[in-house]
Amino acid sequence: MAKIMVVDDEPDVVKLVRSALKDEGYEIIEVSSGKECLRLLETETPDLILLDVMMPEMDGWEVCRRIKDNPETSSITVAMLTVKSQDEDKITSLEDAKADWHIKKPIRVDGLRQTVRWLLENPMKRGD
Repeated sequence: MAKIMVVDDEPDVVKLVRSALKDEGYEIIEVSSGKECLRLLETETPDLILLDVMMPEMDGWEVCRRIKDNPETSSITVAMLTVKSQDEDKITSLEDAKADWHIKKPIRVDGLRQTVRWLLENPMKRGD
């Protein structure tokens, strides 16, 4: 089954996502910071990263840019998971940070499951 990395500094969000996706049979890697995410990507290769935007030290957009700019990790599908849902936030996620998807919080469990399933079945192929 697919391996999903959940990167969020809010334990309640991580718990909700883990619960929703473990029930679907996915392997969940829990990460609480952007720096930890980048460190783990040196040894782990998830099929999908769900990445919070608003985190201390390094925001999710910067983490996503680093993932997508690194040839070793650029093919990993990244979905931003955030309360920032204005059009300009989506543009920042998809164009500036090079994310593959933008998921709005608060999380709807059924919607999250459907989106994750779709993203895993339809990996993004970005051309620069």
